[in-house]
Amino acid sequence: MQDVGRMLLVFGILLAVIGGGLMLFGRFHLPGDITLKSGNVTVYIPIATSIVLSVILTVVLSLLFRQR
Repeated sequence: MQDVGRMLLVFGILLAVIGGGLMLFGRFHLPGDITLKSGNVTVYIPIATSIVLSVILTVVLSLLFRQR
């Protein structure tokens, strides 16, 4: 059970860091993110941001699970 608790703690801290980053850099858009505006409606499609986050999370999680 200690391993599960440790993993939940790491994921919680990771979520807090990601949430804080989104709050600080909320208006940060990578070239490749799509923003569509029409009247009062705005649709934001973060394609490039999703790819960057996927690569970062893949590296971090592979490093965490490699140590097991």
